[in-house]
Order: sequence, then C-alpha cells, then structure tokens
Amino acid sequence: MGTGSTGSAPADTRMMGIVHGALRRDLERTRTVLTSEPHPQPRQGSAVGRHVVWLMEFLHTHHTGEDEGLWPLVRERDPATGPLLDSLDSDHRRITPAAVTVTDAARRYAETASDEARIRLLAALESLTAVLVPHLEREVAEAMPVVSATLTQAEWHAWDQEYNVRSKSLTQLGMEGHWMLDGIDPEGHRIVVRLVPPVPRFVLLYGFARAYRRRRAEWWPARDRARNGTAR
Repeated sequence: MGTGSTGSAPADTRMMGIVHGALRRDLERTRTVLTSEPHPQPRQGSAVGRHVVWLMEFLHTHHTGEDEGLWPLVRERDPATGPLLDSLDSDHRRITPAAVTVTDAARRYAETASDEARIRLLAALESLTAVLVPHLEREVAEAMPVVSATLTQAEWHAWDQEYNVRSKSLTQLGMEGHWMLDGIDPEGHRIVVRLVPPVPRFVLLYGFARAYRRRRAEWWPARDRARNGTAR
C-alpha cells in the first residue's frame, strides 16, 4: 500500500487512508442498498452478499499484515510506541468477531436474499461499524504519523510488498486497484497508480477496468450509485 519508490525518506503512509476510505465507502453503500426501497432482488442481493464477504476477507488480510508485519517492526524501532500499538491490537480483537458475524450474515444473504437475512446483515454491519470506524480513524490520525516518524520509505515499501502484493495474483491486484480507485479524488488516484511501474500499470488500469465495472454494476446498479454520489 505504500508508494513504489524506496529510500531513506520517511514512510509515505497516505495509502492507509485510501484503503480505509474504500472500506468505509462500500460498507456505507451496502447499508444504503439494504435500507432503500425497493430492496435488492435475489440477483443483486446475492452479488452484494458475496461482495461483503470479500470486504471482510480483505479486512482480515489488511489487519494480519499490520499485526504480523507492520506493528512489530514499529515496536522494534521505537519501544515507546508500545501502548499505542497495544491499543490497536485490542481494537483488532474486538473487530475480528464482529467481522466474522458479518461474514456469516453476508453468506446467508447471498444464498437467500430474504428479508430476514437482509435485516440480520444490517444488524451485523451496524455492530461492526461501531468498532471498526473509530479504529480506522485512529490508525490514520494517531498511528500513521508514528509510522512515518519511525520507518523509512524503503521499510514501508518492503512491508507492503511482503504482505499486500507478492501473495496476490495479477487479477487480484487489478480488481483491488480498481476498487480503491472507485470514486477517488485526483490526488488519491495519482497516489494509487504510481505504485505500479508503467507497463503493468497499463495492464492493471485498462485490462481489468471492464471486469470491475461489471461487478460494480451487480453490487450497485445505477440507481444505487446515484444515491451514493457515484453515478459515473
């Protein structure tokens, strides 16, 4: 999630906010779709349910990379960060069971798209966002300045490659990239696309654009994208 450049400059952690923003955006889109009438028909409901399962898988991978790679490195470089990192770890322990509940509810909704399953998923999402959103805000506001003051850009880039890039296929990275770029501002777009060298950047930007738009149309039809201010 860091920039593609390396060196001794302070870590550029702006991608953390972009990733968090994409998560919050689609959780809000999901809430809007599930609470707006007419409620999703089975085909859309199934697509939305599967997408929420994917969001929870992404969130799990995101937190695993922090727990196993980023926070231990920061703690090693600056032991004084211990109390902050301990509190973030406590957040993760509260978020994990809430995310598991959302995954279970989303799978059920994907299977049935029933009103009962819709209400259950909404309740699970509400419980998750109550613990997740403050955590995401705190990571950006409190933890990322500490990371920038503690790690170099080379160290941030190495962590990012190990936990967020190398284990994923080109297809996975292409879809994740378009998911992060969905509705993003110009500066955020620049930050994301410059992570990738020119040739694979062209493939990622143009080779997966149609597939992502097709999936997005399944999750959020034009009517729902207009409600969320993302009609394009």
